[in-house]
This record gives sequence, C-alpha cells and structure tokens, in this order.
Amino acid sequence: MSKIVWITGASSGIGEALVYEHFKAGDKLIISARNRDELFRVKSNCENSFHVHVLPLDLNEVDTLEDKAATAIRIFGKVDLLINSGGVSQRELALVTELHTEQQIMNTNFWGTVILSKAVLPLMIANGDGQIVIISSLVGKFGTKLRSAYAASKHALHGYFDSLRSEVYDKNITITIICPGFIKTNVTYNALTGNGNKLNVMGDAHEKAMTATECAKQITKAVNSKKEEVYIGGKETKAIFLKRFFPDYFSKKIKTAKVI
Repeated sequence: MSKIVWITGASSGIGEALVYEHFKAGDKLIISARNRDELFRVKSNCENSFHVHVLPLDLNEVDTLEDKAATAIRIFGKVDLLINSGGVSQRELALVTELHTEQQIMNTNFWGTVILSKAVLPLMIANGDGQIVIISSLVGKFGTKLRSAYAASKHALHGYFDSLRSEVYDKNITITIICPGFIKTNVTYNALTGNGNKLNVMGDAHEKAMTATECAKQITKAVNSKKEEVYIGGKETKAIFLKRFFPDYFSKKIKTAKVI
C-alpha cells in the first residue's frame, strides 16, 4: 500500500536517491531542501510526478519549521513516513571552528530534525501508525578529527530518538536510525569549515565509496523491516564494534587516522 512520505535533504545525495526509491514504490512524496531549483530537477526525474510535491525549507531556520510541517501535512492530509535526510557536515579543528558555525550544524542536523519530527508525530499517533527515520552517521557512534560539532549533532540525535522510541513504541510509532559510513555524495564537498564556508573538496573515501543509490536501497529495506538502528557502508562500519569491544585499541587508531 502506498504511503505519504516526506523526505528532507531531497535535492541531492542519499535524500535524492530515496526520493526515486519511494517514487518507484508508488508512494506520494513531499520533497524538501533549501535549493528549490534542484528539488524541481529531482521532481522532473520522476515520470508523471503529479504526486511529488516540492516544499523548500532551510533546516537552519528553525523558527520557520513548525509552519513548514503544517504545510506538509495539509498537502496530503497526513504524513505516514518522515525521512530526516537533510544535514551538513564539518571539516575543521574544534579550536578554530567559530561558534556560529557550530550552532548552524546543530540547528541543521539536530534541532531541525527534532522540530519536524515533533510536528508530525501527534497526527501519526492520532492515526494509529507512523514511522520517523533519522539519517545519522557512523560518527553518531564515535567522534573523529575535524568533526566535533558534526559528531555532537549526530550523537544528540541518537540520545533523543532512542528516548523518543521508548515513549511512543506502544502507539505503533516506529523510530529508525540509519548510520551510513562513506557514501559517494557531496557531503565532504559541502562540509563547513571553521568560518561557515564550504570546504569545496571531495574526500577520497567518499569518492570511492558505496553509491547513494545502493545506500538508498539498503535504507529502504531497513525502513520497510522497521529496524531500530542500521549501519550501512563498507569496512568502516567495523569501527562500531571496535569501539564497543576494544575501546583502547580503537582510541589509539582513531587518533592517528588520516581523515577528511
């Protein structure tokens, strides 16, 4: 049965790939990101896209998001599945990252996701069904160099939505956290430097990584299976288990690892 699916970060990368997966499945879509033109490009790639609605928004503009959520709900009358894929990464040392940049990362990755999720949740509960998906990161499970605020925002998502899951499980609401590793997207290219400017450099690990299309297929499988937490990527996913079972060894390795 088709669902009404709202996807943020839908103008590129994993979010864009998820749009195509859900469109092929026959779902009705609301697609959101900052770049209106790119959203319409994505929509144009969906043949007979009458049920693909463009809703531009900026996750950093947290004061606007409750109104955006109300608009999203009015489009089709409800949201069955919210996929929080919008976000921004970081590539800079903590000591030289300006506070406004850290605030932007937290707004975009954490507060934006929380506000949209809380806005759609009451209607999901009233309808007796719903699913919220959070696209986190492996860095939501451990920190690495040049990603202090990014790691903090992703760690915060895990704490918040793990707690929320325990509060709404008996209301037939599913919370799924997806932790991608290196995926071939522009995430490094668009990452923020200390002053908030884009890095404009593609990281080697991302260039050689799993495609966004393959990642989206695995995410969709996990979402349909209503998994609670899933790790997606290559050998870098093993870091989760090294951190858990061999923390001292992991700490030594992460301190000397080359990262970008």
